[in-house]
Amino acid sequence: MLFQAIFILLGLVALGIPIAAALAWLALSLNFSFSSSPLYLALGDIAWQNSTEFLLVAIPMFVLLGELLLRSGIASKMYEGMVQWLSWLPGGLMHSNIGACSLFAATSGSSVATAATIGTVALPEVQKRNYNERLFLGTLAAGGTLGILIPPSINLILYGLLTDTSVPELYLAGFLPGLLLAGLFMLTVIVACFFRKSWGGSKVDVTWKTRIGSLPGLLPPLGIFLVVVGSIYAGLATPTEAASLGVVAALGLAAANKTLSIDMLKAAIEGTMRTTAMIMLIILAAIFLNFILATIGLTQALTQAIVDLGWTPFQTMLMIIGFLILLGCFMETLSMLLTTAPLLAPIVIQLGYDPVWFGILLMVLLETALITPPIGINLYVVQGIRKDGRLNDVMIGALPFVLTMFVMIGLLLAFPDIALWMPSLVYPS
Repeated sequence: MLFQAIFILLGLVALGIPIAAALAWLALSLNFSFSSSPLYLALGDIAWQNSTEFLLVAIPMFVLLGELLLRSGIASKMYEGMVQWLSWLPGGLMHSNIGACSLFAATSGSSVATAATIGTVALPEVQKRNYNERLFLGTLAAGGTLGILIPPSINLILYGLLTDTSVPELYLAGFLPGLLLAGLFMLTVIVACFFRKSWGGSKVDVTWKTRIGSLPGLLPPLGIFLVVVGSIYAGLATPTEAASLGVVAALGLAAANKTLSIDMLKAAIEGTMRTTAMIMLIILAAIFLNFILATIGLTQALTQAIVDLGWTPFQTMLMIIGFLILLGCFMETLSMLLTTAPLLAPIVIQLGYDPVWFGILLMVLLETALITPPIGINLYVVQGIRKDGRLNDVMIGALPFVLTMFVMIGLLLAFPDIALWMPSLVYPS
């Protein structure tokens, strides 16, 4: 039954059918094949119950927040500030790409938005300063993935909703791994430019005066981050309310930046509606599929089959990681999260692993999927902004960072406290 479901899903994706329609069709196929009850009649109730979930309101709020930061010019000023502070490292602006992605990820919650925003600002510098184009493109694709790990992350909200895990704990758990992964990305650039100095491009002349002068460009994103995350841990707001506060702060910054206008708001809201409609349709289709899987007994059967293997928890976890890495090559990350989290989380918990830790591990695996061909979304986002050249250039440039993510997965396996230390301080068991 499981292999049939995977085969049907991959076949539908290969045919180019939109992922929401593919998930819904798979659910209907499994219903007709393995159940005598017309479970599809529950689709209306499932869609209504889940679409009115208060936590999901955070999604359009975070999407709107990212749109406002992009269209108000705050993102470009933030990138210029990162150039002043990080370009002295071997690799120059490639470190600014990663640093700017980290900071923007801490406000937008979306990997695609992060890669698109920073890529738009940074790409003109490739030819101007003679960087190795492939590695430069790789830093944008890989840096953009940090949007689903560094809080506030839309994907962490969805994982918390699907597995009944505390979102504030997940946000705390994402801080240290997110910063560590950004540091590993920068180390990758340093190592590459150490062996091939020509890849680092021409030096950027920076003075302390210009560095200090760039601070106003870095403070607004940090301020929004403190408003959003600080309000959650101060007990003043839920994640949904905190996202709304972030939108209000972004509107205030846009007004102060003199870029707030009716046209800008119209463009931001239209972009938010398109993105939110796509995300919500996928979410509802995936939730319906999960309902079908649980009703026909596939979830319980999979759990029991893995337990019956008699493997150690570590061996089983390695199998799960291998399965997710392989699946990430063929499946879009949001759909991958929505279809695998409800199936795998009960298995992982039964093996004795912490659901918060698994949530962070799953985010890193989803990040890996974002830059692994042939379905890696960030690869296409960066290539779309670039508009010329071959997609292979982006894929090859991202490859070193895929290996870096494997190192991060190994660190999380060897040292679970990388993810669990901060939650244990605030939420002692």
